[in-house]
Amino acid sequence: MKSKIKILAVLMAVIIVGIYYYISLPAINIHSSETWFFIFIILIVAAVMYMGRKRMQSLREAKENKGIRVIVTVILVLGIIYLAGTLLSSPIINAKKYQQLMEVEEGEFTEDVEELSFDKIPLLDRDTAMILGDRKMGSMVDMVSQFEVDDIYTQINYKDNPVRVSPLRYASLIKWFTNQSKGIPAYIRINMATQTTELVKLEEGMKYTTSEYFNRNIYRHLRFKHPTYIYGGLSFEIDDNGVPYWVAPVKKFNIGLFGGETVGKVVLCNAITGETKTYKIENAPSWIDRAYAADLLVELFDYYGTLKHGFINSVLSQKDCLETTDGYNYLALDDDVWMYTGVTSVNGDQSNVGFMLSNQRTMETKYYKVEGATEASAMSSAEGQVQNLKYVATFPLLLNISDEPTYFVALKDDAGLVKKYAMVNVQKYQIVAIGDSVSQCEENYLELLLSNGVKEAEKDTREIKSVTGKIAKIAQAVIEGTSHYYIMVEGSDDIFDVSVVDYIDVVRCEVGQEVTMEYKENENTNAVMSLSINGKIDAPSKAPAENDSQNEKDETWN
Repeated sequence: MKSKIKILAVLMAVIIVGIYYYISLPAINIHSSETWFFIFIILIVAAVMYMGRKRMQSLREAKENKGIRVIVTVILVLGIIYLAGTLLSSPIINAKKYQQLMEVEEGEFTEDVEELSFDKIPLLDRDTAMILGDRKMGSMVDMVSQFEVDDIYTQINYKDNPVRVSPLRYASLIKWFTNQSKGIPAYIRINMATQTTELVKLEEGMKYTTSEYFNRNIYRHLRFKHPTYIYGGLSFEIDDNGVPYWVAPVKKFNIGLFGGETVGKVVLCNAITGETKTYKIENAPSWIDRAYAADLLVELFDYYGTLKHGFINSVLSQKDCLETTDGYNYLALDDDVWMYTGVTSVNGDQSNVGFMLSNQRTMETKYYKVEGATEASAMSSAEGQVQNLKYVATFPLLLNISDEPTYFVALKDDAGLVKKYAMVNVQKYQIVAIGDSVSQCEENYLELLLSNGVKEAEKDTREIKSVTGKIAKIAQAVIEGTSHYYIMVEGSDDIFDVSVVDYIDVVRCEVGQEVTMEYKENENTNAVMSLSINGKIDAPSKAPAENDSQNEKDETWN
C-alpha cells in the first residue's frame, strides 16, 4: 500500500510539473530566469509532496526532518546563486561592457538617407493599418464569420515597398474546431505608401500560428523544436515569394548569467508546414527585416549613451549622458527596415541633440548630430496648424527633404483615418507645412524653406536647345488645373511639354504643321521655352485682361 502511495505521489508530482511546463514553456537554459523559477516550482512541489507523505503534525517537525532540510537548503542555495548572478550581470558593476554592446558610428544625414519618392514613404501608422485591415476583413463575407485579423501587423520591406503584414486568426474556440484541419487560409498585406489593402489567400492554410492550440501553437512548436533556446519576440513576415514565416530571434547573454542581451541566432518557421531552420544572426537571409526588436535597440543605445563614464556618472553628475526620446518609427533603406528615434540629453532640455538609425536585421547603428525639436514638439506644431479640426498627429517619420532633416507627420481624425499631412523642419520647427496630399505638403514645405532663407533657389544650369520639324503627334492634358499640350515632331522620339498659360498659340497647332521650339531637357519630357508656328514666335504671355481694348484682343488672337 505504501509503495502504491509513493508511486501515486510521484506520478502526481510529474503531472503537475508537466502541466506547468506545457503551459508556461520555459527554456531549459541556465541564462533563463524562467528556468530558475521552474526549478523552484519543482522543489516546492517536492517539498509539499514529501511533507504530505510524512504526514507531519506541525511545522516544527517539518523543519527537523532531514529530507525537508535538504530541500530547503537547496532552495536557499539556488536563491543565493540567482541573486548573485543577477547582481554580477547588472550594469552597476559592468558599465563598460554594457556601453560596448552596441557599436555606433557617426553618419552624415544627407549621404546616408536619400530622398524617397512618394510611393516609398509609409504614410500610415500601425493603428491606421489595423483599421484598414479590419475593414478589409469585414468585406470578405466568406471568411469574416470564421476568422478575424491578428493584431501583429509587422512592418517589413516587400519587393522594395513598405508594407505591414498580419495573419488571420480563428474567431473563437468553436471556429478553431471547425477550421483547424485546413488551417488559416490567408493573411493581410497593407502597402503603407499607397494604402492598398490586400487579403492574400494561400493555396494551403497556415497550420502554425498564435491562435492554434496544443502542439500547433507556434510558441509551443518552437519550444519543442529547440528546448534550450531563449526566444525574443516573434514577428510575422513573408519572403520574396509571399510565403508566410515566423521569425524567432534567439537571445544571447553576453554579461554574466542574465545580462547584456543581444541576438545570437534567428529561427525561421514556415507558418504552413512548421518546418524550421536556424541561422546565425550574421547569416540570416536578407529578406528578414526584424531580428532585433525596436525596444531592444533602444535599450542598447541607452546603455551606449548613458554609461560612457561609468554607472555612478549616469546616476549623479550625468556628464555627456544621452538617451533616446519616447517613441520610435521605421525607415525603409536599402531593402532593410531601420528603426528611428531621437536622442536627447538626460537633463531633458526639450530639444534633441541628434537622432539614431538602427538596422533591425544586423543591429548596425548610426548616430547623427542634428540639433532640433523633439518629436513631441514637432507633433504639437503640426497639430497647432489644424487645431480647429482637432486632428491628432502620429509619431513622426524622419525624411530627407531637399537635404533638410524633416519630420513627416500624418494627421488623423477621430475615426483614426489620415486626413492631412505635415512636414516640420527638425532644426527650425516653427517651419510647418500642411497639405491634403504628400506632394502638396512637400510643395508648401519647399516654399517655406525658400521664404525663410533656409534654402536658396537652385539655378537652372540646363542648356537651351532648339528643334524644328513637322508635328507628328499632339495630345492635351490637364496637370494641377493647367492645360498642357504634348508635341512630338517627325524624326524625334522626344516629347515636348507646352503650357497653354505660357504659349497660348499652341491651341492652333495641328498635325503636319511645322514648328520651331527652344527647350530644356527634363527626365520624361522637354520643357518648351519658346514656340514658333510657321515662323511666328509666341513668347510667354498671359491671357488678355477684361479691360483691354478690342484692338489689343484682335492683335493677340490674330
